[in-house]
Amino acid sequence: MNFKEGQKYRGDLKTSEQSNHNMSGESFDTLGIHANILRGVYGYGFEKPSQIQVKAIPEIIKGGDVVAQAQSGTGKTGAFTIGSLSRIDDTSQTTQVLILTPTRELSEQVYTVVKEITGYTKITCVQCVGGTNVSLCSEDLSRLPHVVIATPGRAIDMIHRGKLATEFLKTVVMDEADEMLSQGFLESVQTILKSVPKTSQICLFSATLPEEVLCLTSHFMNDPSQILVKHEELTLEGIQQYFVNVKRSEWKYDVIVDLYDTISVNQCIVYINNKQRILEMYHRLCDNNFPVEYITGDRIGAERKEIMEQFRSGQIRILLSTDLLARGIDIQQLSLVINYDLPREKETYIHRIGRSGRYGRKGVAINLVGDRDLEYLKHIETYYDTKIEEMPANIADLVG
Repeated sequence: MNFKEGQKYRGDLKTSEQSNHNMSGESFDTLGIHANILRGVYGYGFEKPSQIQVKAIPEIIKGGDVVAQAQSGTGKTGAFTIGSLSRIDDTSQTTQVLILTPTRELSEQVYTVVKEITGYTKITCVQCVGGTNVSLCSEDLSRLPHVVIATPGRAIDMIHRGKLATEFLKTVVMDEADEMLSQGFLESVQTILKSVPKTSQICLFSATLPEEVLCLTSHFMNDPSQILVKHEELTLEGIQQYFVNVKRSEWKYDVIVDLYDTISVNQCIVYINNKQRILEMYHRLCDNNFPVEYITGDRIGAERKEIMEQFRSGQIRILLSTDLLARGIDIQQLSLVINYDLPREKETYIHRIGRSGRYGRKGVAINLVGDRDLEYLKHIETYYDTKIEEMPANIADLVG
C-alpha cells in the first residue's frame, strides 16, 4: 500500500470483466484457499463460488491490491473474507486483517461470516463498532485478535488510544467502498491508511464504484487488480422493477396498505428519505396493527440489533428505513423493496433494490413516484440501462 498524494487516476490498471454467475464450473477447491478455511467455507454452506469469488479470491491471496465491483447479492462478502482469511498466519498472535464497514449492522453480518468460516482454525476475530462499550473494545483488542471488523470512527479512536495494533496488518478491506470513500468517511479512511504498513494489501469491494471513487484509489493503492462492471451492466438479474404514479404524496400510505392487502409477502423494506416521514408512517401503520418497525441512525445499537433479529425471524414484516439498510444486508426471505421516496443519489438505487432477489432469488422493487419524480426515474433507467415499468394489476402473482 502506498498513500500517494495528488496522483492522477491511471486507466491502464489490470482489469477483469465479470458476470454474476460461475460459468467456468470452478469449485472453491481450485482457488488456492487455505485447507482449514476451505473446511469452514463448506461447513458454512457455500457450495460453488460465484464469479466474483472465482476472480477475487485468488487475487487477494496473491497479496496485491484489489478493486472489485459486482451487483448486490453475488457474494462479495464471501470473496473478501475467504481471500483475506487465507492469508492469515494463525501461529502468530498479531492483528493481520482489518475490515472496515460503514455501519454497525454490516459489521455484525461480516463478523458472523468470519466466525463461521474460521471454525476449523485458531483465527481470532473481534468486532469494534461505534455505540458499544469502549473499555470492552479496548480489552478485546489487547488480546491481538487476527481479524478486526470495525467502523471507521471506532477504528480511529482505538488507533489513537494505542489499542488497535496496525504494525502487522497484511490486509485492509473496505466493504461498500463507494460509501467509505465518500466525503463523510474519506478523511477517517485516509487517517487509518496512514497508520498501516506500506506493504499492506488494500481491497475495495462495492456494488457501485463511480469514476470519482476510482480516481481516489490511485492515492493509496499500488497497481490494483480491477474486477469491474460498467454501470449500465449493473441491472440486477431476478429483480423486477415497477413504479406507481402517486399524484399526491399523502396517498403513498394508502398505496402501501393496498399493496400489503393485495400481495403475500414475508418481509418488506420501505425506504423513506426523511426521518420525520418515517416516524409518521410508523405510527400510522402501528395504529392499524401492522407488524412494523423502523431503523434510523439515531436509534442505539442494541435497539437496531434487536429489530434486525426480529425482522429476520419474521416477527416484524415491514421495516421502514433510511439508506442505513441499503447496503450489504442479507435477509433470506426478503422479496419486496418499496421506495417510498426515490434515493437522492442514483448510485443508491442499485443498493436499495439489491436487498431483494439476493443470490439468485426472485425479487420485486416498487417505486412510488409523483409526477415530478418521473423524469428522475427515467434518468435512473438510462443510467443503468434498465426498464422500470408501471406496476401491473397482477402484481400479486409476481411477489412472494
